[in-house]
Amino acid sequence: MNKSQPRGGELGQIIGGFRGVFCAVGGFSFAINLLLLVPALYMLQIYDRVLSSRNEVTLYMLTLIVLGLFLLEAILELIRSKVLIRAGVALDLRLGSRLFDASFERTLQASEAHPGQALGDLASIRQFLTGKGLLAFFDAPWTPIYILVIFLLSPWLGAFAVSAALILFALAYLNERLTGRLLDDAGTAARSAGDYAAGNLRNAEVIEALGMLPSLRRRWFARQSRFLDLQARASERAASVGAATRFFRLTLQSAILGAGALLVLDNRLTPGGMIAASILLGRALSPVDLAIATWRGLASARGAYGRLKGLLAAHPPRAATTALPRPQGSLVVENLVVAAPGSRQPVLRGINLRIPAGSVTAVVGPSASGKSSLARTLVGVWRPLSGAARLDGAELHKWNKEDLGPWIGYLPQDVELFEGTVAENIARFGELDSGRIVEAARKAGVHDMVLRLAEGYDTQIGEGGAVLSAGQRQRVALARALFGDPALIVLDEPNSNLDEAGDAALIAALRTAKQEQRTVFVMTHRLNILNVVDAVAVLAGGVLRAYGAREAILKKLPAVQEAA
Repeated sequence: MNKSQPRGGELGQIIGGFRGVFCAVGGFSFAINLLLLVPALYMLQIYDRVLSSRNEVTLYMLTLIVLGLFLLEAILELIRSKVLIRAGVALDLRLGSRLFDASFERTLQASEAHPGQALGDLASIRQFLTGKGLLAFFDAPWTPIYILVIFLLSPWLGAFAVSAALILFALAYLNERLTGRLLDDAGTAARSAGDYAAGNLRNAEVIEALGMLPSLRRRWFARQSRFLDLQARASERAASVGAATRFFRLTLQSAILGAGALLVLDNRLTPGGMIAASILLGRALSPVDLAIATWRGLASARGAYGRLKGLLAAHPPRAATTALPRPQGSLVVENLVVAAPGSRQPVLRGINLRIPAGSVTAVVGPSASGKSSLARTLVGVWRPLSGAARLDGAELHKWNKEDLGPWIGYLPQDVELFEGTVAENIARFGELDSGRIVEAARKAGVHDMVLRLAEGYDTQIGEGGAVLSAGQRQRVALARALFGDPALIVLDEPNSNLDEAGDAALIAALRTAKQEQRTVFVMTHRLNILNVVDAVAVLAGGVLRAYGAREAILKKLPAVQEAA
């Protein structure tokens, strides 16, 4: 175990912070279970005192006392439930942001990650902590105490109660053996089916146009069928064990009455003791019965705990770093080797570049040449396998992104907008400074287009910018890249969805950035952009084939492309 890692991991330490709450719940459980002895004692007194003495005053007084104790037990039960509910909310508040960040890190490093799973796992743990499943564990230690009281009434009935408890514990263990692995596999299959459906149904237009729905439905149904099969098998086994548990519990509670009746006939037990023993046995077996009934929730919470523990261990909080000043934009790439997250197969190999601040560089090359990979590396999204990309001497991937982000402008090839207004997207969901928002929109040549929208800058664009056309989304994303005071701007195929007007606006934006001495990278297939750049880098097969001043590279570009 890593010495720097707390015992039980970060998740264990956070849940351990609620130790005081669990101790309080344990205290309430002690008092509640103590009060649950009252019905047995009440019946004992009724049968052995009131009926034999025929004293109505004693009956009235006992009944009033018992009603008061029942009310106290109900109040304590309510308080215990509220404490657990509030503890669940507090756990969510304390852990939610951390899990959100860790899920983001995992998604950033592995495209096949499931970003919503962690928050769903947190909900599973919270539901278990605030439900009846956890209470079974607080009540379980009272099983031997109830059995001890039965022993005090009659050693024979005490021995009978021990046997009954052992039978139900054996059934609980059998339930775990029969359903535990199946429930885990069913959960994995359910997530796989859900992720497959969500991932494919986002492309509803393509599915409809190409008639792909039946094929995709069949593929989803195959995954869903596996989940249903596993879930049904686990549920059937759990139902069988549950039925057996209920049969044995009812049988044993009736049998203890029969055994008690024999002892009463033999004058070795009072009628009140017989009834009290039956009630106490029911209380002794109740936690086991409850644990079996809530076993699915326990299995779900246990699996969720394991996944969250692994997630937090794999993605620790980002270390605090000294904030660096705004970079000037000088960029140095040294022997850069890059692979996609989760892979060791390089997509860029041995890249070396020295870019002075304030220059505009075009990166050209065929598809799959590594242009987008270089763009992701230059903004610090992808971590190099070896080598480094340095902005003003500091390695980009090590720079605190909250500090670096305002100085970076990035337009990815696959435009990513977020649910909200046009203004919020341009402002990167930060402070809505109207002047800076409009300024960025004007630089991107998108101001007039935004004004023509229904609500202008306050237009809600929907998830992924669904309200906008592809070209509009790209131009809004360009305005977002130009927002504020970026020192480094990286544009990956920024004109792939633009018409002539959008193309002209892009070239004007590049000229403006050049005048403002911003360092700009443009990954492109279109050679008309090359008229406004200072230098050109040619990529092919993940290798830098040529780099230099625009005129020099353009003269030999056909030869370079042919050699590549």
